[in-house]
Amino acid sequence: MTAPASAGRSAPVPDGGSVTPALYECLIAHARTRPLRHAFRIRTYMWLVDVDRLPRVPLPLRPLAGFRARDHFGGTAPTVRAGLDRFLAAQGAAPADGRVVMLTHARVLGHVFNPLTLYWCHGRDGSPRHVVAEVHNTYGERHCYLLDPDGRGRATAPKELYVSPFFPVAGDYRMRVPEPGSRLSVTVHLELDGTRPFTATVRGRRRPADAAGLLRAAVRHPWSTLVVSAGIRFHGVLLYLRGLPVRPRPSHHLQEGMR
Repeated sequence: MTAPASAGRSAPVPDGGSVTPALYECLIAHARTRPLRHAFRIRTYMWLVDVDRLPRVPLPLRPLAGFRARDHFGGTAPTVRAGLDRFLAAQGAAPADGRVVMLTHARVLGHVFNPLTLYWCHGRDGSPRHVVAEVHNTYGERHCYLLDPDGRGRATAPKELYVSPFFPVAGDYRMRVPEPGSRLSVTVHLELDGTRPFTATVRGRRRPADAAGLLRAAVRHPWSTLVVSAGIRFHGVLLYLRGLPVRPRPSHHLQEGMR
């Protein structure tokens, strides 16, 4: 694997920063507690990359890892960084004028589905500025949440995108999104009517993002992003067959900076 500036080496890392590029072999878990109890887990892998130094994968392996600006934010910016800058400016947020690391699925054999992409934004001095949580639903809609986590990576945001057809667009997300190191640990709770009816977690260990590491991950988890999207839809069908009522999907208003 190569980075744009130096073959075979990771991007420079400021004090306390994440190693990039890196692969994380992950266990994604969804747990629903009401009105029905239901849970499932999916094993996959995700990338942690510097948005200004996206990995250049060797030509024979490029079908296994594609990074495209159109897969993020409004899909119209020339680069992922430009899309992020446009979003932050539209929200009136301070620019991320330092390093930005992104946790995401890459395109695999032309397909990608990212229920959640996270961006850890830093200032020029390496200090944390923002975390942006970009959510995609299975209806092709996108929404970004601008977070201001505390020292333990905890943040709250009102739910503003229809995701599961069995929950309304209401309540709050309670998130724990510390920047990954040797381990990845992300938690998202939905709080609704004084309860936590849904929790999603992503847990993983860092692996080298070299050619051998990518091949191992691809062999263990073929069609990884397709498996994630198919798994979400399959369990949605199971819940529907169990009699869980579907909530009407409201029209989604595109945010400023996401057009």
